[in-house]
Amino acid sequence: MSPYNLLPRFKAQYDANSQEFSISGVVRPQAIDELGPSLALLREAIGRVRGVLYVNVRRLAQMNNAAFYAFSRIIIDACRARPDLKFVVVTSSVVGWTSRKFGRLTRLEPNITVEEYDSEFYPGQGFLEEGGFVPILRTQTKMTWRHEREILPRHGMRPGIVMADICCGIGDFAVLVQKEFQPSRIVALDHSISSLNYARQVMREFDIRGIEYTYGDASEMLLDEAQFDLVTCRHSLQIFNRPELILKELYRICKPGGRIYITNEKNSHCLGEPRAESIRWTYNEVAKLFAHFEMDVELGPKSRRYLIEAGLEDIRIETFMVTNLDGDPQDFADVIVAWSDVYAGEMAAKRGDGPEFVARFRQGFQDHIFAALHPKGYAGWPIWVASGRRPQ
Repeated sequence: MSPYNLLPRFKAQYDANSQEFSISGVVRPQAIDELGPSLALLREAIGRVRGVLYVNVRRLAQMNNAAFYAFSRIIIDACRARPDLKFVVVTSSVVGWTSRKFGRLTRLEPNITVEEYDSEFYPGQGFLEEGGFVPILRTQTKMTWRHEREILPRHGMRPGIVMADICCGIGDFAVLVQKEFQPSRIVALDHSISSLNYARQVMREFDIRGIEYTYGDASEMLLDEAQFDLVTCRHSLQIFNRPELILKELYRICKPGGRIYITNEKNSHCLGEPRAESIRWTYNEVAKLFAHFEMDVELGPKSRRYLIEAGLEDIRIETFMVTNLDGDPQDFADVIVAWSDVYAGEMAAKRGDGPEFVARFRQGFQDHIFAALHPKGYAGWPIWVASGRRPQ
């Protein structure tokens, strides 16, 4: 057995169809000979391609200097020997050091560029990652939790399980689950550093234990496969432009026999009385606004189809309506105020909406608030809950 075979912690491969050489895992050789097969594979790839060779390091967790210089030397030499060939190094913001480290190569050779593949991956994510959205998320979770704490046991939640909360946001759902159901372990992952900082702050302030907050890309996680009894992903598939990629990863990390639990909305079904027509018009426009930024806030009823197409079985789906009658109506109104500020504010401006449209758009939110706070009013926000079991 060669030294290379003794190092199963990394993998190098070449995909001729996409002209992509990729290396992933932990690459920390003690001697350069340990890299022999993978260096030879890179040389072979260079010899076969025309135009562009993609060097994919977005799943590279660690690489020591010996390995970095060995791979870099081959790429730089190839640039000088074959000026017709270009290299695109594909990194990920999740493993931030890769962009910085491989970025040095672009200063040495103009034929090398570095692309952070997920920098444009979530077109609308920026609206939701800002600190100003935290009050919305906290109030929303407060209102939905009244329903979900009753629903979750029907979808696989029970004490002692190992669970992952993917796209955990500000981490408040994980905290509530920890208090209510006491899983043996919770891994909570999100793509937003500001949200995770907030989550860790809450965990410290509330002296919560047993939650591991992790930075990561939900579409390509650095989590081992088949390790969680329950994988939750709430209100998140609808804000990604490629939800099937997220589901593929949720499936991968879920144990056979475990369940994947998702929640999503259908914004055009938000309702209120009085002033129903104005409210209906505005929420139809909300759906169009999100679609402009490649988000689908109409995904809720599509949940069953997505879970089936992901390969899950025993699909369970139900809905609940968050209303102004769930506790304090002001909580409901506060959520709508926050939606109005973001949707009729930054998002509408970014889309280029004119003042006449924005005024009518904002009026629908005002009417929803009016319905929520009216002594005889009713205001609702529907949520779809669905889960599926990974086959044994």
